[in-house]
Amino acid sequence: MPAWLRIALIVGAVLLVGGAGLFAFRWYARPTALTLAAGSADGEAGKLASLLEGKLAQSNARVRLKLVPTPGPVEAAKAFSTRSVDLAVVRGDVGELGDARAVVVVAHPVVLLVAPPGSPWTDISEIKRATIGVISGTANAKLVEVLTREYNLPRAGVSFKELAPEDARKALAAKEVQAVLLTVPLTEKYLSFIRSLFPQNSRAGPAMISIESAGAIAERERAYETFDVPKGTVRGSPAIPQDDLTTLRTSLYLVARKDLGDELVGDLAEAVMNARRELLAEVPAVALIAAPDTDADAFLPIHPGAAAFFEGTRESFLDRWGNAIFLAPMVLGALASMSAAAWKFLRDGESQPEEETLDALYALGPRIRAAGRQMDLDHIEEEIDLVLHKQRQRAKSEGHEQRDVTAVNVAAHRLENLIHDRRISLASQQGGQASG
Repeated sequence: MPAWLRIALIVGAVLLVGGAGLFAFRWYARPTALTLAAGSADGEAGKLASLLEGKLAQSNARVRLKLVPTPGPVEAAKAFSTRSVDLAVVRGDVGELGDARAVVVVAHPVVLLVAPPGSPWTDISEIKRATIGVISGTANAKLVEVLTREYNLPRAGVSFKELAPEDARKALAAKEVQAVLLTVPLTEKYLSFIRSLFPQNSRAGPAMISIESAGAIAERERAYETFDVPKGTVRGSPAIPQDDLTTLRTSLYLVARKDLGDELVGDLAEAVMNARRELLAEVPAVALIAAPDTDADAFLPIHPGAAAFFEGTRESFLDRWGNAIFLAPMVLGALASMSAAAWKFLRDGESQPEEETLDALYALGPRIRAAGRQMDLDHIEEEIDLVLHKQRQRAKSEGHEQRDVTAVNVAAHRLENLIHDRRISLASQQGGQASG
């Protein structure tokens, strides 16, 4: 083989291996896009999801989000339960979440029951013959059902009316409703909304109504937990509420389908928490994003991939692929050895390597010298012809170098000389015996 061809083959092999390695790396490091359904009555869930989508793309995260806007949490939960999306932002008390696994907690919406200033009610059990306006009634349908059953509200003459957020103040002023029920995170945006429901010059401020049976409700309905709203949360002076207020709260989750890979969801959890840290200064609401409950009996189980991230037990690249990297050369070497052995077995009886050919020719020398008949020398010549024929066929098919062919021919020529000399020797011996 010419030197330039050998160099070209080596360069080609290096380029092939390098290209395969680059392709494998790009395949491993490629970002994965996951569809996300997020929606709320005020649009805040969609805005937050959009911020995360942009931040993950900007930071070249290994997981990207593709937002699928929905009108509210009910629609987001439906899109998730029908497997139309990979991820969703959902409330724990809304929709069918049997296939859901928690990635992060987005917020903890708190149940607030608010009445106009001067209201005599301090606990929901005291409300009689009143209409309660429910903001985002579709999303709070489960909550209304739970409260109705716990307190037997129809018997007390209590009914519920769904309200849009922008209609709540007007409905209170017109006495169409005597209280408002809403479920919101305790952030300044929503606390300002509560304060705006009532005249700003009121010194008394809104009346906060407790849910004293919150503990019993939470025992039966695991989507809820008891929560105490700290004194002065709505207003500091005079303090509203005047004391810690017992109520319920639920959780707003970012959930993933349970069949999504652990590594993928771990990457997602890491990307979201990194984005949270970067967005915290400009979007205070992301401070509510936190790790979900990792207990085995949690209401909404955490995804194993997210659990590994939050617990610091994620496997590194070498942990996941170290055994394969270590074993691959051994396996390939074993396969190569087996292939070579099989090839040798299949080629047994065919042409011999050059060394064996020369050995076979050299082994004929002693036989020639010991031959006692012309017939023996004829057989040896036939063997030489057969060896040379096989050698020439192999040289054509395998492209052996000229020096190998020359070595075999030289050995055969020497044997022919030995046969010639032996024939002369045998002829002289036979002539001597005849004359005697």
